[in-house]
Amino acid sequence: MAELLEVRWHGRGGLGAVTSAELVARAAISEGKYAQSFPSFGPERRGAPVLAFLRISDGSIKTRTVIYEPDIVVVLDPALLRAVDVTSGLKERGRIIINSRKSPAQLKSEFGYKWPVAAVNATKIAGETIGMPITNTAMIGALLKVTEAVKIDSMVEQLQERFGGRAMGNIQAMKRAYEETAMEE
Repeated sequence: MAELLEVRWHGRGGLGAVTSAELVARAAISEGKYAQSFPSFGPERRGAPVLAFLRISDGSIKTRTVIYEPDIVVVLDPALLRAVDVTSGLKERGRIIINSRKSPAQLKSEFGYKWPVAAVNATKIAGETIGMPITNTAMIGALLKVTEAVKIDSMVEQLQERFGGRAMGNIQAMKRAYEETAMEE
């Protein structure tokens, strides 16, 4: 059976969680893997909590349901940590990736997480590279650091295709977050 990676993205409308899941899925497909991404939201507005789902596998993916038991949880807005149980259903061997100024140790202590935590200040990185606090491409970099789900070069191609002339800042955000993501078991 092919190994399946399931990722649940927690964001807010306008922060790019849905776009992130789609771009990583496209990169995986470009590498010959199987992937799917889809959002879960109703009549949300900008700023409302949003979920996006991503599956990547070396073999075909038969399931089409939302991801109830993710391997990885990616949190684009740290305020969601107090508003939503982002770890709901997270597998025992799962990991949490959080956009935060705090260290992984501080986050584990503050929220009592039993899972490994990775943290990166994606808001700062996005502000400095893109010029606005849209954290999705930085969080893609953090995801790649933690999972190596796809190659950075595959993501660069997808970012160039999606963002055209604005791609460079997003590529810089992704690469910088990849380098700056701190992980703790």
